[in-house]
Amino acid sequence: MSVQLEQKPAFKRVYKKLYDNQREAVHSAIRAVIADPKLGEEKKGDLVGVFVYRFDCVNQQYLLAYRWTETKRVLLALGPHENFYRDLKH
Repeated sequence: MSVQLEQKPAFKRVYKKLYDNQREAVHSAIRAVIADPKLGEEKKGDLVGVFVYRFDCVNQQYLLAYRWTETKRVLLALGPHENFYRDLKH
């Protein structure tokens, strides 16, 4: 079964500014989420249905926000914790 991957503009904006070693960490986080979408923590309130996976990205904690169905993973946002949820709500 193949899983479709969709990237939202907010995710792409941050991703394209990453250094190569940061991209490696992001790639492993994405692979982990594709393999087991329940890894992330489901949010409540305004962000119901959004999951956030925390991972270590070159000595800094990063968050990856995504939504998922059986056949699709939608990458919503990526970045350090600072202002992450505020930006995600927009």
